[in-house]
Order: sequence, then structure tokens, then C-alpha cells
Amino acid sequence: MSKLTAPKAAPAGSTTARSGKKVFRKIEPYIWIAPSVILMAIFIVVPICKVFQMSMNQVTKTNQLKGFNNFENFIKVVKAPAFTLVLKNTLVWTIAVVVLSTVLGFMLALVLNNKFRGRKIARAIVVFPWATTLVIQASAWGFIINKDYGTLNTLLMKIGLISQPVNWTPTPEAYFAWEIACGIFVTIPFVTFCVLSGLQSIDTSYYEAATVDGANYWQKLFKITLPLVKSSLTVSTVLNIIYVFNSFPIIWTMTKGDPANRTDTLVTYLYKLAFYNGKQGEASAVSVIGFLILLVCASVYMIYTLRKGDDDL
Repeated sequence: MSKLTAPKAAPAGSTTARSGKKVFRKIEPYIWIAPSVILMAIFIVVPICKVFQMSMNQVTKTNQLKGFNNFENFIKVVKAPAFTLVLKNTLVWTIAVVVLSTVLGFMLALVLNNKFRGRKIARAIVVFPWATTLVIQASAWGFIINKDYGTLNTLLMKIGLISQPVNWTPTPEAYFAWEIACGIFVTIPFVTFCVLSGLQSIDTSYYEAATVDGANYWQKLFKITLPLVKSSLTVSTVLNIIYVFNSFPIIWTMTKGDPANRTDTLVTYLYKLAFYNGKQGEASAVSVIGFLILLVCASVYMIYTLRKGDDDL
């Protein structure tokens, strides 16, 4: 009769090695993301905290903090005659550019999603405005609408639509409208390719089944296409709100916010306060106000979208 032998105990070294591997697997993700977190803390979190600190302190022209000033910077900013106009311009600029570029970009994405000869070339052409720097785009638009030597007047005179040069920017509001048009033009490609990526991921079997059921184009668009590209639209819209709200080059290149802040947005306005007038504290207060507005708008949109998405599930 064979004797039962007790199982051999695992070597102490192998147990320690296994436990070490388990610990390493748990902390490995944090090791990989640590450089990104450190960089974000240095270049994003620290500057934001610094701006908040400056906005609530008296700041000299040499950028020295003189202590808490009971939110005096915010009070001065809100009471300034130009602030209401600048805030209104910012909201009009952001809403107009984001809404119109989203609608036009979505329509263009639907066109580019179809199969036709030269589709690759058309997609490459659409990328050009997005690939070019905003300063160059704004300078080109300023050249186009110039009354004396602008290409728009030259073209219209050559084809006989006008007999003499037209002043396309007779008022600050007209100039601001051209800036909005430029913003829409350079934003459309981003929306187009965000939506196009969503359209490419839709299985054609959905459309085939809808066709068999007798659905028309508009029913397919609202019942299949829009729900399935909603996530792509959400991403592009939120990013556009952030980018457009903080956009500086277009307005600064075309008008510098003149005359008398009539075409200023919060970004160009705070730039003038900080670097033209030497009011660092008030500029920081404007920056904080813009940050809070942007945070609220983006948060409301995201919460609404996520809740609506949960209801659809």
C-alpha cells in the first residue's frame, strides 16, 4: 500500500515573486500615465491656480501680488462699460460659429460619405482650411474683403455684377459678421471629419433593412443616421465650444477688437487688459469668468446628452 505524501510547500522566493508581480500589475497603469499627469499638473493645473490667485489679489504692473482685495478685480470688470458688449460678442461669436459649422459640416459629411468619382480629392480639399494656421486664414479673408484691392471686389467687377468697389465692412457689426464667416469656414472641416468617422462606422445593413421596410431618405436620416452619429456630434460640439470660445487669432488678426471693443471677445479683451493696459488682476478676473462660463456650458451640454443617451438605452 502506497504511502500518502504531503504536498511540497512552494519556495518562499516564488511566493514573493508572485505577490510582487500582482502588486506591479496593479500599479503598472499608474506608472504609464504618471508622465502625462505630471505634465498636465505643471502646464495646466498650476497655471489655472495661478490665474485664480491673481484674479483675487491686487496685482502690480510688475506682476507682484499685494494680497487679497475682496474681489475688487471682478467688481471692476463687471462694472466696466465694455464688458457687457464684449460678453455679448463672445456669446454671439461662439453660438454662431458652432451652430452653423455643425450644420454645414454635417451636410458636407453626408455628401462626402457617398461614393463618387474624385471623392478622395474632395476630402483632401476639405482638409486644407483646417490644416492652415488661423493667422493665415484670417489674413487671407482680410485681403479678400478689402475695398481697395480685395479679390472679392475684383472678381465681381470682372464678371460684371458690380461697377465699382464695394465697402464690405461699413460698420463694426459687418466686420464682426465677416470674422464669424471666417470662423465657420475654418471650423467646418473638423466637424465634417468627426461626423464622417461616425458615418463610416454605420453598418449598411441598417439602411438595407429600412429600405425593405419602405423608409424614405428623411426617415433614414432621422431614425438611423442621426442617432448613430450622436456621439461623434457630441464630441465635435463640445470641443468646438471650447476652441471657438477661446479663439484668438482670427479676431486679433482681422480687427484686434477695434473700434472701441466693438468686435472684441473675452479672449482679446483680456489680452488688451493684460498687455496693453497692464491690468493683470482684471485680466485674470476676465479669464476666470470665461473659464466658469465655458465650464457651465460644456457641463450642461454633456449632462443633457448623457442623460438622453441613457434614456434611449
